[in-house]
Amino acid sequence: MVWCEAHQVDYVFGLARNQRLRRIIGPEMHQARTLHRNTSKAARAFAEFNYQTHKSWSRSRRVVAKAEYLDKGENPRFVVTSLSAQQWAPQSLYEDLYCARGEMENRIKEQLRLFADRLSTEEMKGNQLRLYFSALAYTLVEALRRLGLKGTEWAQAQVDTIRLKLFKIGAIVCISIRRVVLRMSSSYPWKGIYARAFHALRC
Repeated sequence: MVWCEAHQVDYVFGLARNQRLRRIIGPEMHQARTLHRNTSKAARAFAEFNYQTHKSWSRSRRVVAKAEYLDKGENPRFVVTSLSAQQWAPQSLYEDLYCARGEMENRIKEQLRLFADRLSTEEMKGNQLRLYFSALAYTLVEALRRLGLKGTEWAQAQVDTIRLKLFKIGAIVCISIRRVVLRMSSSYPWKGIYARAFHALRC
């Protein structure tokens, strides 16, 4: 944070929760608990305040807190940021900006399901090539999901689900002079989605 501030770089970092922070958001947590009790649904309230640690921080900084109450109990979260309240309101900063980072991490985890983390050879360049292929495969499947599967039940499916249900299926390939025909099983349960994706991507 000191480096970012010295170089005029804005930041939003997760902040480890402690009892002091929990006490500060006590009223918001009570509000979320009451709302959960009345609706039986996850409830959250947001707060912001200036905060400084006893030893490690050189000055106070803006902290945004999410006071959330779930069926399993309290779920508080805290972030520290250089962004002002005029730039980002507490709820928007947490849900729209900070949580987008978590969504980015989800996409990285998703690519790992396309075997990006396999170390098949003892040479770095061989493993790096596998990573390149995995990244290319992910890009193609994401394009298929975005364009070919839009409006279907798989529009938000994970890439490994698409791979197993749409790609890794049995078919007989018949090649003639004029065309290539794929003969698929009539009992294939997702043939409607397959046909829809095919026609959506067909040029």
